[in-house]
Amino acid sequence: MNRYENNDFLFMKTYGLIGKNIDYSFSRNYFNNKFKNELNLNSQYVNFDIDSVNHVTNLFNQNYDGFNVTIPYKEVIIPFLNSLDFHAQQIGAVNTIKVKNKEVIGYNTDWIGFKKSIEHLLKSHNKKALILGTGGASKAIIYALKQLNIATVTVSRTLGDYTYTDLTKEIILDCGIIVNCTPLGTFPNTELFPDIPYEYITPNHLAYDLIYNPEKTTFLQKCESQGALIKNGLEMLEIQAEEAFKIWNL
Repeated sequence: MNRYENNDFLFMKTYGLIGKNIDYSFSRNYFNNKFKNELNLNSQYVNFDIDSVNHVTNLFNQNYDGFNVTIPYKEVIIPFLNSLDFHAQQIGAVNTIKVKNKEVIGYNTDWIGFKKSIEHLLKSHNKKALILGTGGASKAIIYALKQLNIATVTVSRTLGDYTYTDLTKEIILDCGIIVNCTPLGTFPNTELFPDIPYEYITPNHLAYDLIYNPEKTTFLQKCESQGALIKNGLEMLEIQAEEAFKIWNL
């Protein structure tokens, strides 16, 4: 249904999150609270839970004002867009869409959120990062780390520099930063975690999980038990959301 067919939508700016199985979404509550309580704007933020990326064409034809994009569409949505900004083009993934003059333009603010949330935690020995996962989120993380002059290697079941069975003590010790970019451990399946040799993690490691619910995933718990400094993805999400809002209102 076109939003202008519903009186509740009249004269109201509407933004939304494009994803799959996103009832858990951080974004909807965050933005609706921002619009109502912080800015007193006549705006709303809704979830667009779609089964196929092909459904975005219908969304783009309905005069919405902007979107965020999450798993599993950050990469596959690109062919449906009119253009990409420089950073999204370099990363190869999109998490923010601006609608301007009936054109849909892709941006990536994940990398900004990650960079700003991790840079103050870095120590001199954090020179190389092990990235768990090879999806759209990991691409933004790798791009951000490149801006911080930190080398990266990736791990996945099939596509990374390493598979999980390849990981040795030497590899773990060589990578002072470990970033979980997989969904393993997300609520409600909080018992899941990436299968890495946690016994080799040390107090010199920084473990970062993009997941924010639960606050401390099993991955982070295991790293913390080895003495590592840990951080979840909540601050990153808040920063990327604020950056998205700036883009929508440029």
